[in-house]
Parts: sequence; C-alpha cells; structure tokens
Amino acid sequence: MSETITLELTKENKEIIMRGLRFVRSQIMLDINDLPTDAAEEERRAKLRQVTELTEHLSRAPVMAH
Repeated sequence: MSETITLELTKENKEIIMRGLRFVRSQIMLDINDLPTDAAEEERRAKLRQVTELTEHLSRAPVMAH
C-alpha cells in the first residue's frame, strides 16, 4: 500500500520539480548498461513508468492562488 502526502507548492516550486523529473527521466534513458539483460531492461522500464506517472500526476495538480 502506498502512503500519500499532501504538499502546497508554488507555481515556481512545481516547475522546479517538473524540471527535476525531466532530468531524472533523461538520466534513466541515457544510462549505459554494459551487459543488458531482460531483467535490467524491465527495471529501466519500471523506473521510466514511475517517473512518467509522477510527472503526469504533478502536471494535473491544480495551481491555487492565495
């Protein structure tokens, strides 16, 4: 079971996190595996799915004015 936390972020905070997630995604995509195996490729795909899901979730989060 996953735990959920709630954060209040400014629009600028959200953009910083989105940039960070793009960086993480790029790092995963560019990671060189000297001995690629099916298990290593599946792990890579799983990491990419996690980053994609988090990015999509964050991008849908509403920005509220205070």
